[in-house]
Amino acid sequence: MKKIFVICLLFCFLCSYSQKKALQAKVTSQYISIDGNLNEPAWENASIASDFVMLEPDNGKSIPQEKRTEVKILYDNDAIYIGAMMYDNEPSKILKEISQRDNFGTADLFGVFINGFNDGQQDFMFYVSAADVQGDCIMTDANGEDYSWDAVWISKASLKENGWVVEIKIPYSALRFSAENKQTWGINFFREIKRDRFKYTWNFVDRKIGTFTQQAGTLEGIENIKPPTRLFFMPYASYYLNAADGQKTYGTMKGGMDIKYGINDAFTIDAILIPDFGQTKYDDQILNLGPFEQQFNENRAFFTEGTDLFSKGNMFYSRRIGGTPSTEPQLSENEELTESPASVNLINALKVSGRTKNGLGVGVLNAVTEKTFATIKDTITGETRRQVVEPLTNYNVLVLDQRFRKNSSVTLINTNVTRNGHFRDANVTGLAWDLNTKANTYSLFGNVKYSHINDAEDKNGLYSTVSLAETSGNYRYSFGTDYVSKNFDPNDLGINFYTNYYNFYGNANYRILNPTKKFNTFRINYNMYSEFNKESGRLQDNYMNANLNLTTVKNNYYGAGASFYPLETYDYYEPRRDGRYVAIPRRIDTWGSISTNYNHKFAVDLNGTFNVFDESERITYGFDIGPRYRFSDKLLLTYFFSYLRRNNNKGYIDQIDGDDNANTPNDIIFANRNVITYSNTLGGKYAVNSAITINLAVRQYWSYADNKNILILEPNGDLTPYPQYTTNKNSSFYSWNTDLSFSWWFAPGSQLSALYRNNASNFERIIDKDFKNNVSGLLNNDALKHIFSVSVKYFIDYNAVKNKVRKRA
Repeated sequence: MKKIFVICLLFCFLCSYSQKKALQAKVTSQYISIDGNLNEPAWENASIASDFVMLEPDNGKSIPQEKRTEVKILYDNDAIYIGAMMYDNEPSKILKEISQRDNFGTADLFGVFINGFNDGQQDFMFYVSAADVQGDCIMTDANGEDYSWDAVWISKASLKENGWVVEIKIPYSALRFSAENKQTWGINFFREIKRDRFKYTWNFVDRKIGTFTQQAGTLEGIENIKPPTRLFFMPYASYYLNAADGQKTYGTMKGGMDIKYGINDAFTIDAILIPDFGQTKYDDQILNLGPFEQQFNENRAFFTEGTDLFSKGNMFYSRRIGGTPSTEPQLSENEELTESPASVNLINALKVSGRTKNGLGVGVLNAVTEKTFATIKDTITGETRRQVVEPLTNYNVLVLDQRFRKNSSVTLINTNVTRNGHFRDANVTGLAWDLNTKANTYSLFGNVKYSHINDAEDKNGLYSTVSLAETSGNYRYSFGTDYVSKNFDPNDLGINFYTNYYNFYGNANYRILNPTKKFNTFRINYNMYSEFNKESGRLQDNYMNANLNLTTVKNNYYGAGASFYPLETYDYYEPRRDGRYVAIPRRIDTWGSISTNYNHKFAVDLNGTFNVFDESERITYGFDIGPRYRFSDKLLLTYFFSYLRRNNNKGYIDQIDGDDNANTPNDIIFANRNVITYSNTLGGKYAVNSAITINLAVRQYWSYADNKNILILEPNGDLTPYPQYTTNKNSSFYSWNTDLSFSWWFAPGSQLSALYRNNASNFERIIDKDFKNNVSGLLNNDALKHIFSVSVKYFIDYNAVKNKVRKRA
């Protein structure tokens, strides 16, 4: 009888988690002051959301009574208000590092996740830390959290004797919901107790199920509100002072405006007029010895904010817009290039995005870049001429994404680049799908893409991929295949390096879903991959990989892995000549990683790698070390040193044209070389308060390739000595970047920022192996370029202005 009683209790316990919790919102006509005190009478009678359960690490465990969380919700005609009390029986241990927006550092956290359509598709997440730092993002199961999205809302956190309090006001203009009189929203609340690394949610989120957004509770009781006019203006003005050796110091003024307009309750237009990206983060340039361009992160806010739709199908690489010109100037005899633009100016850009209540997402992005010239000088006459290297160009992206059953989607994507005149045009169309079973236990993922290039010679290409995966439980697996034709080319508005192959791959893994006596997390992965050249059938890549990742109960991370390449493979890309390939010997790659608990004032990241090839004295090894020290809740310093050495690396350096009349082929020249790379990065943050921060970022980089002997590529892929080639093709690239910035959010959505930046870089064929000389050679006024800039942007909400005008009237 006792066993039956226990079973019944367990059944009731599990059933309580499977049901969605509901919370009643209370209407108020009182003025709610966002001061972190919750002392208005309206809060007293509001319904309470409590009984939080653990998300990580012990999924499903109830929150202790002494750390209980209670949340209340009010609303009026303008906004929704959230009041949360996070009880803590040890308030002195509450972590509260002050950091930048969207970067919470080492601090306790509260969050509210809202889905105005209650369709399980997309959550608007709002976070506040115990240090009163805001963060917000858009969350989908497909793409995770997108912190590039920024809303304008008000919050205040305050510490109390028995815990801490958060008070939040979210204007309706920051949300998306229907025009129905009675609203039912999806909602969940989140709390992280940082010192324990324990995360809790109000409505239970079962980690065995491969979805997060569909496991929210419901918010009821909101009635007779209407979606407001979502119209925002953000005018900005900037001043730049530029100085460098050999040029006169000069200043420039810039101004423009961003506009956001809600077409209806679901769709928004974002437009940027006269863009200014002068204060975006610098690019981490490297010595690129490979056959492909270096891929950079997108740091321009317009192209990162709310772009989750445009990432569908992996067809959009926004750095193409305003990137390097698509052509190079043609020089005649006795001509030299005197001015060659490194980038193309953006004239304007516009994006429309949103999703209907029936799950149809629509995204349109359009951008126009200006006509760009290079300047060429005749070395005999001294005359100059200009040549177009990039015409007036229109970039366009269209996405139609239909979601259904709350966990699946089918997407149509098109990217188009139209250049004025006789220049190259490009069009790529793709169909992508992400299909999941109703219980979120299995997933079928894939896409098909077709590219068409309109140039001197038209080219059409095809890319396809499909994979099947089990997505729930402790044991999971996946397998799939890709096919890419030779002429597939999405690179006018996307980025893709490898073509003309097909592959097969698989993965099996095991993970714990609840902590053990030793581990909070534990996961083992096994991967297999084989890739074949489509035309010859030769093996291009082949490996087996096993790796282990775990977090101890003390929240220290450890990881290790090994990849075994058991067969000789053939690289068709490094020779940079159609149909040619170089043989790659068998090898074993190993790595290890340690990251200590960031809750401690001092923490460190350690990484190491060691790779050995089935070739005499050819090895690769390196390590990274990254200590960090938190002096106080306001001051943090981080340092990261990286070293990598590739001994007897084989790589392309040149090509000697053959004689067509004598029917002699081109000679492809390789080098046997040692490649050594050093990188030092220093970061610092000082927070005056949650609105004012000072940040430092310094990066020193040096990499060189020292050619030991010259080789020629034989038709069978082997490399043989070629001593008659004597041209110096050594490479040495070193660079320096410093950013010292000040940021002040002086009003909601409004920011004053100042930036001092200096940078220098140099590429040489003569290698100076003295580390000090390479650094000091850049740290002088002859080499450094200096920029000081100040920028102000001000957020104007049409509704707020309209309400003020009405009150005055």
